[in-house]
Amino acid sequence: MFDVLVYLYETYYRPDACPDSDALVKKLSAAGFEEGEISQALGWLTDLGKTASEFSRRFPTPSATGIRFYAQMEYSILGVEGIGFIQFLESAKLLDAPQREVVIECALTAGEGAISLDKLKVIVLMVLWSQGKEPDGLMFDELFGDNEENAPRLLH
Repeated sequence: MFDVLVYLYETYYRPDACPDSDALVKKLSAAGFEEGEISQALGWLTDLGKTASEFSRRFPTPSATGIRFYAQMEYSILGVEGIGFIQFLESAKLLDAPQREVVIECALTAGEGAISLDKLKVIVLMVLWSQGKEPDGLMFDELFGDNEENAPRLLH
């Protein structure tokens, strides 16, 4: 599923540039993706749209105050590293509170169990993509920067 999502992002930089669903399925099949993978990705994107719409309706003005507490299930799926990444994006003003909630909801419904940081980054990218928002340079560095496991992370 995540390979299809990355392909969609790279091929159709804006969601409104995507063809209708029948044509899109044919194009994804021609690109070599399996039917189950395509179906799962397009279903996930449909759910993403519904979730984003629901959160924007319920929270039209993002709140800049408050603390987000994570439930045990969220911890088990996102992990400490994933939650830290989400908090970093929010503190850097790259995600607002409703976007954070959409990211969390989408990660929980990805059906993957525990989500790796790389997959969480794809989810963040797709949430922004679905809203027509282009990540800035800092976010691109975080999403696609050097992911070497042993590379030390500098704080300055």
